Amino acid sequence: MEIRHLQPRATWREIAEEAGFDFHTMYGEPYWNEARAYRFSLREIEAEIEDPVTELHALCLDAVGRILGSEELMARMGLPREHWDYVAQSWRDGDPTLYGRMDLAYDSTGPAKLLEYNADTPTSLFESTSFQWRWLEDQIGAGVLPDGADQFNGTWEALVARFAEIFPDDQTVWFTSVADNSEDYGTTETLAWAAKEAGINPVYLTLDKLGITPEGRFADAEGWPVRYLFKLYPWENLLREPFAEYLAGSGCTFLEPPWKALVSNKAILPMLWRFNPGHPNLLPAVFEDEPGDFPDGVVIKPLFSREGASLRILDGFGQEIAASDDRDYDAWPKIRQAYHPLPVFDGRRPVIGAWVVGERCTGMGLREDAGLITQNLSQFVPHYIEG
Repeated sequence: MEIRHLQPRATWREIAEEAGFDFHTMYGEPYWNEARAYRFSLREIEAEIEDPVTELHALCLDAVGRILGSEELMARMGLPREHWDYVAQSWRDGDPTLYGRMDLAYDSTGPAKLLEYNADTPTSLFESTSFQWRWLEDQIGAGVLPDGADQFNGTWEALVARFAEIFPDDQTVWFTSVADNSEDYGTTETLAWAAKEAGINPVYLTLDKLGITPEGRFADAEGWPVRYLFKLYPWENLLREPFAEYLAGSGCTFLEPPWKALVSNKAILPMLWRFNPGHPNLLPAVFEDEPGDFPDGVVIKPLFSREGASLRILDGFGQEIAASDDRDYDAWPKIRQAYHPLPVFDGRRPVIGAWVVGERCTGMGLREDAGLITQNLSQFVPHYIEG
């Protein structure tokens, strides 16, 4: 794994705009950065990222079954008790999962370490799949990258195949995200296009346009009953909305399914460590009220948060060395995870986001930051495989 400084495409902004990638710059700062790229060997990708992530996902599925079999463990997950049966029934029914993204610390000198699993509402999908691949093709064509360069990027094809596996032909699936958020819309639109390629009829609407029929079914703004719904909205919030009482009786199949509320939850990290102590791709983790020895430092994370919000890092002496400015999730219960510093490449710290579609790892994207915490304004940087 190496950082390479490359000549950006002269018209990359125009290419991004034409592709609908209008969040390539956010809050006046560049989000996409192709002046840098990470080079990997094929062995690193296959042996150090792809295979371990597929195994970690299987461990998460094993953990879900164990958690649902214990009221004590369910109580740790921070979900409303009145919806436990709904979550458990989703698991018993085998409700299908579409995708997720595992965030990893990796520098090629040791095993990749799981930082967290964004298993419910992961973003950065468009830039990881189509736009990153377009960059690779363009740079090979321009001679910036060698002819034999490749990329770990089978996620689009895997999504198309997964949609076809889950849904029959000509089925209508509604895709929804919150209004006025271009990044969320970009992810949702990418999934809708994959569904269309799989022979599905995608319909988009913003979350606020969903309603309830007199029979307790979900319906769109035109009154059509919604049978299948992709929602880029986290379960921990959805289960606390006023309309959550209608979820169990709605007859609606959700992507992601309700049982993903147990996986897209920082509480899964101490559960994984409890069930698989010493696993080379896991970091020691405990709940905040449990004993734990963290001689090299500890990261304190709320059960639910986004973009590093409400996260704190303490050194081995208990002194705070970094904290998120966004404290919106401070009220949630916390976990403690062993601090594993991100590698530093020319002053920037990358996190690998490894995509899981169905039950296997299919691709990745990298985001990097100068600070210790990867957050909302961290930049997306492309990668390639050589050798």
